[in-house]
Amino acid sequence: MAEVTIYHNPRCATSRKTLELLRKRGVEPAIVEYLKTPPNESQLKHLVKMLGIAPRALLRKKEAKEAGLDKPGLTDAQIIAGMAKHPIAIERPIVVKGARAALGRPPEAVLKIL
Repeated sequence: MAEVTIYHNPRCATSRKTLELLRKRGVEPAIVEYLKTPPNESQLKHLVKMLGIAPRALLRKKEAKEAGLDKPGLTDAQIIAGMAKHPIAIERPIVVKGARAALGRPPEAVLKIL
């Protein structure tokens, strides 16, 4: 069975619910507290690709605005660089299993990759 990883913020209720859901399913994921250990640009590009979304879709609205990442003219590369610099702007939680990833909003959305 492929290892499961969760990009987690323990202060986020949705992230905690997603982790609890995984554990109730018998999955003990590797936990990456992405605010303490932020993904680099390469990792973010890979996550966005696995999620099948545009980088802008991985931004939290309020935090993106505070970090200056909500400007319409920013390129994907600029957004990814900004998320690497300001990881608080990354939507959470992200669960990865093998070559697949899912955003845990709602938490049950991660079940499709398990």
